[in-house]
Amino acid sequence: MSVPVLSNKAARHVFLARHGLATRPSGAGKGADLKCVIDDLGFVQLDSVNTFARAHDLILWSRRQQFRPKALQHLLHRDRQVFEHWTHDAATIPIESFAHWRLRFARDAVRMEQRWKEWRRGDFMAKIDAVLRQISDDGCCTSGQVGTDESRGSGGWWDWHPSKTALEYLWRSGQVSVVRRDGFTKVYDLTERVIPAEHLNSRHTPEDTIDWCCAGALDRLGFATSGELAAFWDHVTPGEAKSWCADALADGRIIEVDVECVDGKLRRSFTLPDIMDTQVAAPVSRIRILSPFDPALRDRKRAERLFGFSYRIEIFVPAPKRRYGYYVFPVMEGDRLIGRIDMKREDGVLAVRAFWPERGARMGSGRVAALRKELERAAMFGGCGDVRFAEGWITVTDWNLNNVQK
Repeated sequence: MSVPVLSNKAARHVFLARHGLATRPSGAGKGADLKCVIDDLGFVQLDSVNTFARAHDLILWSRRQQFRPKALQHLLHRDRQVFEHWTHDAATIPIESFAHWRLRFARDAVRMEQRWKEWRRGDFMAKIDAVLRQISDDGCCTSGQVGTDESRGSGGWWDWHPSKTALEYLWRSGQVSVVRRDGFTKVYDLTERVIPAEHLNSRHTPEDTIDWCCAGALDRLGFATSGELAAFWDHVTPGEAKSWCADALADGRIIEVDVECVDGKLRRSFTLPDIMDTQVAAPVSRIRILSPFDPALRDRKRAERLFGFSYRIEIFVPAPKRRYGYYVFPVMEGDRLIGRIDMKREDGVLAVRAFWPERGARMGSGRVAALRKELERAAMFGGCGDVRFAEGWITVTDWNLNNVQK
């Protein structure tokens, strides 16, 4: 039997629709509407860098431009509709997923007990009971409020004092949970005092969780290899994902498909049986400024295969060696990534330093006007009173030399 081919254009449309980037970014951006966005994405990565807006806030704003950061905090702190834990990084996750995180809690506990004894200074396991007792007796706390009699290290994760390591262990193993954040500092409490009882007391077998993870990842990605399914939550092993795909394929729950990459090459993947019969509308042509950690771009290799967009975070690259900038934002229009922009909140204004168009992105007056309009909306979201453009902010390249209007 021949394997169907999903064209590159169709693959982009499916992928962007699953990531909430196909329709206009309208909606209340709070309460139940915001919860639906997070449910659809599966989770939203948290990041502390705040040159303009924090990554998680920009991810949600890109999909709901009425969203404001307090709305996410309300879901976590007040409504308990999401919880914080780990995927491939720290993330905010729908509360309904909590019971499936128990498999991760157990696996992370074993991993930390084995590895952290060698990597971290001091005997953090000896501090577990004392930290738990402190939280139980005195209430919620931050990492700065445990082990106050212990010497502080350099601040790197490898040099945490033992009680801070113990607190992190307790969080990663599910014994304590994030009750709120003060600024960007996590405040912890006992899990039974944070997670609503209906989710706290729910249980799943490991097999159920593996099935939930793989099916949920495939639903959100649209199409994927077994390795991409395993990497989505970073929750199941590659071997478990591979076995799941084999079983699901044999049962007819999934099919194989060849996905056309932007260069015409085909990549064998798995997808749901109805993918070839489902018509997916083209994304609206709206320009969007995306977070470097946007779910649609989190897998850099996938983004390059689908969109021809090569992206690298240059925070840790020495300034003279950076190709673009310290923290550069991808820019999407419709189903294309048309460039990247270096911008920063400075003295109450949004300072736009440079925009680099991608090859083939003609920067005529209409597109420039649309980009300016999106920057004005971004400035309002970021609490900036105005937008300030550097001279020659649209970078002229050999492929757009005659197609730039500033």
